[in-house]
Amino acid sequence: MIKDDSSMVSQAQEEIIEMKDVFSVKLKRRRFAGQNKGGTLLGITIFKCLNKEENKLTDCAIHLNNISEDHCQLWFRHLKEILNGFQNRPKSLKVFVNPSSHKKEAAHVYYEQVAPLFKLADIKTDVTVTEYEGHALSVLKECELQAFDGVVCVGGDGSVSEVAHGLLLRAQIDAGKDTAYVSNPVRAPIPLGVIPAGTTNILAHTLYGVKHVVTATLHIIMGHIQAVDVCTFSTPSKLLRFGFSAMFGFGARTLALAEKHRWMPSSQRKDFAFIKTLADLRAEECELSFLPLQIPEEESHESDRLNNGSMALIVVQNTSRTEFIKHLKRYTSIKNQFNFPFVETYTVQEVKVQPRLTSGLDAKQNTDLNADSAEGNYPWNIDGDLMKAASEVHVRVHPQLIDLYGVNTDDLESSQATCNCI
Repeated sequence: MIKDDSSMVSQAQEEIIEMKDVFSVKLKRRRFAGQNKGGTLLGITIFKCLNKEENKLTDCAIHLNNISEDHCQLWFRHLKEILNGFQNRPKSLKVFVNPSSHKKEAAHVYYEQVAPLFKLADIKTDVTVTEYEGHALSVLKECELQAFDGVVCVGGDGSVSEVAHGLLLRAQIDAGKDTAYVSNPVRAPIPLGVIPAGTTNILAHTLYGVKHVVTATLHIIMGHIQAVDVCTFSTPSKLLRFGFSAMFGFGARTLALAEKHRWMPSSQRKDFAFIKTLADLRAEECELSFLPLQIPEEESHESDRLNNGSMALIVVQNTSRTEFIKHLKRYTSIKNQFNFPFVETYTVQEVKVQPRLTSGLDAKQNTDLNADSAEGNYPWNIDGDLMKAASEVHVRVHPQLIDLYGVNTDDLESSQATCNCI
């Protein structure tokens, strides 16, 4: 009905709704306050996933009015049957919530924004609020994964990395492989969903093109899946972990120093570690070897950055503190942070990093910052988690080792991040 100043005019309106965009259908009833069941039937409500600007998704409700119980029940059953026929859409999820992520907001994010949408989509959830580092890993080693269609992590990059590592480690165990050293890993059995709720959310931004909780949740509900490459980080004798990205040198030493000052508030210790590491900036003595990616002329690897079987190797050579700071500043600007004479980039399949212990450290050099390397333990920053290795580390990329809920990054014009680099 369209109303103007002079009269009431009846007009038929048509709108096409594609079922691939619908994620839930409910019978609409009028109920009194406190009434949980029954009520006067008003019709059917269809819940649709709507694609907004800047890669954001949102949900909207479309009300179809009809007071006939028979008609509504018939349409309700038919629409539910169609929805149940869509593949990849999860019906049961294992959820991990890291309550310590970014100002302890992750639990609030999940229960206020994510859980209601899962409930609306009739997705059953089993929630674990992690209590300590490695909690998600221990749960994944023991739980009945076949009961779930996917796993969801609510947290930052470190939390996601732990869950991904746990999923892949569980896959190796179930396949009867030796997890001490994994040379040819099998794929993760179920997809992983990422809800951005951490200090750093690079992986979520790469998947969705934006850090937006509702967008991430709807990608999971709609069953949007893409296969993603994962790296193994190993010493000559054992597997350290599965991961997406890593830093050796400045980024690793900053994290190691921050971990030694966990008594400080999170933001303060990160700022302190960054400034202290920058003040004590020095070149990392190591031997670097890598296997370049052989790209056939007829193939382009500019697309599918998350699953093209390659890693981006960025090497920052010895330079002055002033020039290094210029390089760091460009990570938060639109300028190319790699456009410096002391920065080299390579597209590779494998990398080996062999640290060299510098002899004759003076008292000033042998501070907390360098104590680990003096003892033969060299820090690595793997997806925001601190790892230490006493010998060379071998990094290999394994194509499409895990499925992540999300979309192809080539369709996301605003996404500039990449998560498979070292």
